[in-house]
Amino acid sequence: MMNDMKENCVIKIENLTKEYRLGVIGSGTLRRDLQSWYAKKRGKEDPNLRIGAKAYTKGDSFLALDGINIEIKHGERVGIIGANGAGKSTLLKLLSRVTSPTEGRIMFRGRIASMLEVGTGFHAELTGRENIYLNGAILGMSKEEVTSKIDSIIEFSECERFIDTPVKRYSSGMFVKLAFAVAAHLDAEIMIMDEVLAVGDMKFQKKCIAKMRELALNENRTVLYVSHNMNTIRELCSRCIVLDHGKIIFDGDVDEAIKIYLGGNQGDFCACEYVGNALKEPSERNDICLKFAKYTGKTDNIFYDDEKLNLELIWLNNADINNLCLRIEISDFRRFPVTAFVIENFYSGRAGELHTQRFKIDVSKIVRGGYYTRYVFYNKKDENAPFETVESASGLNFRRRKADINEMRWQKSWGSIEMNSIEIEK
Repeated sequence: MMNDMKENCVIKIENLTKEYRLGVIGSGTLRRDLQSWYAKKRGKEDPNLRIGAKAYTKGDSFLALDGINIEIKHGERVGIIGANGAGKSTLLKLLSRVTSPTEGRIMFRGRIASMLEVGTGFHAELTGRENIYLNGAILGMSKEEVTSKIDSIIEFSECERFIDTPVKRYSSGMFVKLAFAVAAHLDAEIMIMDEVLAVGDMKFQKKCIAKMRELALNENRTVLYVSHNMNTIRELCSRCIVLDHGKIIFDGDVDEAIKIYLGGNQGDFCACEYVGNALKEPSERNDICLKFAKYTGKTDNIFYDDEKLNLELIWLNNADINNLCLRIEISDFRRFPVTAFVIENFYSGRAGELHTQRFKIDVSKIVRGGYYTRYVFYNKKDENAPFETVESASGLNFRRRKADINEMRWQKSWGSIEMNSIEIEK
């Protein structure tokens, strides 16, 4: 089987399917099972079924995974995201050999350390120290190998005071700390984590993410991480897979994956006509009405390197306009503000006038990724009055790309604005 894998590939999944049969397991007691059987035989409603619940027959089945194919390379940090029931945990259980596939095959190189839920693989009656040795033995390590790492494990876990206490007395947070410390320090080439950091405190989460990134970069470990926390996915992962109803709907860039998961994949348009108020927001005064927006000279909304964003806006004056101002707000896929471009007192016009205005915007310092825009028009009634919004609307999306030839690749976790290099004072 290993001959079917490329040299730098550690996990290869081919046509993987997992089917669960529904309505097979009994209700828990012979008496209730007989009640349900007798009611069904008479054509009556099951007396043990919850109100509003669906009754599954013995032949019903459910595809948790539906013919997926994945290849993962050495040292990759792969996030797996999707709604509840998408198949994320099932995939990790198959990789960890907790359950077996219905169809397809999984090939991998190296030992796997899994954390599928809090305290998995721990014996409640054993102490923290004894559980460290137990987990090491499960991974195929000798007692001497575990002993050489145990001090580092205990220190990282922050459980020194309780290491000789039975783990049944640990809190869920202590479970996570010790379990992660064991998985991170024992000699497993592949780490599998399923929403385990959700229980730990914020400080320990950051510590774990830093450790996983260090293992992937410095020790060439491979990390598979499932989470509903998009911030931790962004901080840790170099690649992201989106699952939906047992199928892979995206595999690639982390930001793109999160945008799809959050429902922000609205298309790559380079022009937009404003009809009605679908894209408009309430304004203090409706003195103008935005009609059209487009990127001029473009057939898509992708801007490379130092290419400027040439924007054309068309609006109708509903009233006389004096000293109109415009703020173009930029936000990321989470709708968090990134930056804004402002121009003030650039236009005055009469009521009923249809005006076309072109702008040139330098977005070169915004790092690669997809962004939303928002157009906010405002002005003052007079010099002493506060600014009032006269039109506000969702704008065109745009994407930034860079060639990255002989350049340092900017990490998105550093921020969304790429500033000039630091100058050395001579």
